Amino acid sequence: MFRHLLNIRNTRKTQTMAWFCSGSTNNELIENLFKAGLIEHERVKDAMIAVDRAHYAPSRPYSDSPQPIGHGATISAPHMHGHACEYLIEYLKPGARVLDIGSGSGYLTHVLANLVTGASENAAQGQVIGIDHISELTDLARNNMNKSEEGSELQSSTKVSFITGDGRLGWKEGAPYDAIHVGAAAEQLHPTLVDQLRAPGRLFIPVESENDGSLSRGQYIWVVDKKEDGSVHKEKVFQVSYVPLTDAPR
Repeated sequence: MFRHLLNIRNTRKTQTMAWFCSGSTNNELIENLFKAGLIEHERVKDAMIAVDRAHYAPSRPYSDSPQPIGHGATISAPHMHGHACEYLIEYLKPGARVLDIGSGSGYLTHVLANLVTGASENAAQGQVIGIDHISELTDLARNNMNKSEEGSELQSSTKVSFITGDGRLGWKEGAPYDAIHVGAAAEQLHPTLVDQLRAPGRLFIPVESENDGSLSRGQYIWVVDKKEDGSVHKEKVFQVSYVPLTDAPR
């Protein structure tokens, strides 16, 4: 009960504070999110500061709001990207393997890569795979990352790869993953994604009207943990509004 009330409080805090966190520069935006408590870990802050949103958001890049990127897709508000990293941070250690479903602009894929790659020996094994069902968006993500020297190097070293495919099926070729992020609302909690998690591993996914026996409806973020013994624990954490995770346009 306490955790449920805490999640309600945090959701209201996010809704109240987020609109005051926009900045005139990338550093100012992320620092504002950090000062407001919407980003808590220094690693997350540093990873986001290192990725200029101007390379990924077509307009008002330092506004803390979602923006369209074409093809019916959006780049989420920065505070939502921060939330995703915060919930996954325990599994985003140097050397981890990550799947970013609905990778869209490529922004969060780049941030996730900053968290799992680097100069240490373990970090050399870190990899993030971004998958989107719209080929134009995977091309966009590649081009966006190539706007910075660091992003270009991450791709040339294959520490970051973008795949065109049905994210609802995950990407079996790269499994198992320490962390899976889903950036669009699924109709259900797809068991295939849980199967592709390492044990231990964590899935962060918005789900549309998941039937959990309660009266609450709408989209909610679910955090799904696969424990070391293979058991699975699911928790609904807060309400959101994402574009749907659907078939590619015909």
